[in-house]
Amino acid sequence: MESREFVQHLVDRATFRPDAMAKVDCFRSHRLIVGLNCFEPGQSQAAHTHAGADKFYVVLAGKATFLVADHEIAAGPGDLITAPAGVPHGVARAHERTVVLMAMAPPPGPAVSAETTPR
Repeated sequence: MESREFVQHLVDRATFRPDAMAKVDCFRSHRLIVGLNCFEPGQSQAAHTHAGADKFYVVLAGKATFLVADHEIAAGPGDLITAPAGVPHGVARAHERTVVLMAMAPPPGPAVSAETTPR
């Protein structure tokens, strides 16, 4: 593998849509998913949960109000928002063009059996 495959400048990968939040996959394996959620002002992500998977958001650029459980959290560049497995979370509203790094472990999808898990 080339070393450039190990490094991504995330803000340069951001993509925006006028009608809804845009998602960009940055890394995906059976153990982890890392991506960007990109919002235009006023866009949101409905509150949702992930059973058996922890998730976090890091605001890279912009400002937004996040939902975690029954809390609304105003966040901007450099802020980390965490949502343990089973806790409702989402983005209530982007206040300006906002780029959020998202990671979840394990990623959503079929459960990985013990036979296929590397040791």
